[in-house]
Amino acid sequence: MNQIQRGIRFRELHTTDAIFLMPNAWDAGSALMLASLGFPAIATTSAGVAFSLGFPDQEAAVSRETMLERVGSIAAAIQLPVSADLQSGYGTTPEEVGSTIESAIRAGVVGANVEDHSGNPGQPLFSLEHAVLRIRGARRAADASGVPFVLTARTDAFLATVSEPFAVAVERCNAYREAGADCLFVPGASDPRTIAALVREIDGPLTVVMGLTGSPLTVSQLGSLGVRRVTIGGSLARATYGLIRKAAAEMAEFGTFTYAAQQIPDAELNRFFAGQRET
Repeated sequence: MNQIQRGIRFRELHTTDAIFLMPNAWDAGSALMLASLGFPAIATTSAGVAFSLGFPDQEAAVSRETMLERVGSIAAAIQLPVSADLQSGYGTTPEEVGSTIESAIRAGVVGANVEDHSGNPGQPLFSLEHAVLRIRGARRAADASGVPFVLTARTDAFLATVSEPFAVAVERCNAYREAGADCLFVPGASDPRTIAALVREIDGPLTVVMGLTGSPLTVSQLGSLGVRRVTIGGSLARATYGLIRKAAAEMAEFGTFTYAAQQIPDAELNRFFAGQRET
């Protein structure tokens, strides 16, 4: 599929009643592995990219150029639609966010998340008026590209220290939808009652994130609540680093190598990646 075809396919996934799971990759290898298991689309994880470069999960830690370079390598590695985690859009103004969207589309993606997290501890979310302008700027840039593009507006109402996070999330998501967002993302909502209420109150497809803490709901359970899209954020990358730390501690403390029982044999990985590159 070319980029236009991937964009059309990604839009279609959001306009049916069926839920879909879109796991998050942080490099070409993880993207190829995930794509081989039959998922309809892949997202990137800014946290996973940052960790793989030795940086914390902070927008200021990894430059826009570096993040987009990695996003582009993921999009180029697979034939599936790719949606980019662009954090807060690498800029505060609508024009800066629009420029980031333009660059992401040139990198090969057909969707992206834009957060309303401001990075200011005193006011963790951009004002609603300004956040709406940022979404409009992203929408204009996406439409001008000619590439079918799914714009996801994320609100961090449940993650920030705001009063009445549910009401704030609903108000913001509906405003972002009116401003041109195709999909709405509310991380931090994890219990069935809250998720079902968000589905009822938000006028647009809802994304939730699983794989964080506690006992996550299954895809089937989330589908019965009306969720359209499920992502896993940086949890798979963090689990990978969990294995690295556990293995390193075992070697350092005991001089043993039981972690190796979980590895994929070298010959099998070589065949896998060689075969993926040939398709």
